[in-house]
Amino acid sequence: MLVMTEKVSDVTSAEIKELAKRVGADCVGIAPMSRWEGAPKQNDPRYIFPGAKSMVVLGFRIPRGLLRGIEEGTRFIDYPGMGYASINQVHGPMVLWKLNAYLEEHGYEAFPLQNANGGDAVNPVTGKFRAGLSRHVAEGRPLPDVLVHFRVAAYLAGLGEFGWSKMFLTPEFGPRVRFAMLFTDAEFDVYDPIYEGHICDRCKLCVRNCAGHAISMNESVKVTLAGHEVEWGKLDELACEEGIHGGAGRELSPFDGEYPRQYGYGRAVEGGCGCIRACMVHLEQRNKLTKTFRNPFRKPGWKQWTVDHAKPYEIPPEIAEEYIGRMEDKEGRVETDEEAFSPLND
Repeated sequence: MLVMTEKVSDVTSAEIKELAKRVGADCVGIAPMSRWEGAPKQNDPRYIFPGAKSMVVLGFRIPRGLLRGIEEGTRFIDYPGMGYASINQVHGPMVLWKLNAYLEEHGYEAFPLQNANGGDAVNPVTGKFRAGLSRHVAEGRPLPDVLVHFRVAAYLAGLGEFGWSKMFLTPEFGPRVRFAMLFTDAEFDVYDPIYEGHICDRCKLCVRNCAGHAISMNESVKVTLAGHEVEWGKLDELACEEGIHGGAGRELSPFDGEYPRQYGYGRAVEGGCGCIRACMVHLEQRNKLTKTFRNPFRKPGWKQWTVDHAKPYEIPPEIAEEYIGRMEDKEGRVETDEEAFSPLND
């Protein structure tokens, strides 16, 4: 049920949603800033924009196909590049610019918040305070930068729920979604209610398939958001970071060194083996998502590949034959055999 308010702004929530989707957002939720009541000071966006009345949260799908190369073990740049970095640092901000300009044209201030971290006083991975990073500018204010949790914002804007993995699930895309948001002093006529449905069925496939073994099978964390109790599995954030790189033994990374970063996100070579791919496959099989595909993502008999980095590096015979005289090491030093080299092979 939508939450109606006495209309103050001449810009309606319907207009904002229509514009956001037209310029590139896949889902949009709008909430009053009052839903942040009770948030820790270091995580409360009302200290960023004290005059804000409303929050607009944008969801952007991660195209399912961008996970295909990692699923097959043959191409890894596309998920961290297009499915991670480009959404957070290119596509999302461009949509925010359009919404921001629209609100300004109607006389309202808006603060766009892209999905990025840098000078946060609280470490976004560990949740620990970074002593010595920044100082108060005035008594009673949080230390810069305030860290706003995007998944919490998505929950407060009614876009879905937290899964056991602590990933945010929307009814359209499950875990295949990233967020951006803006805060504005426009007060809208209608606000979205907190999502009351259930997407996660506690199958725990996220736990069983996590390369970092970062998610507890039984221990959980419970918090209260806008008067609603929310629960997810206890997460070891540093183990999660290790899992992103392919696990403790890098068994889910075929690269002997660190993968080249695209916009700084190249480390995400595991492709969310548990929290995204296993979850997505399960939700699609159970017909839990409104966005469907003609063909299943995972074919019958599929088995997760692994790599043993303890074994000596070997070049497959067919590669050695195909690239005879055209080998270089990973630092770019070339071993040449001029007689065997032919420019026609380029």
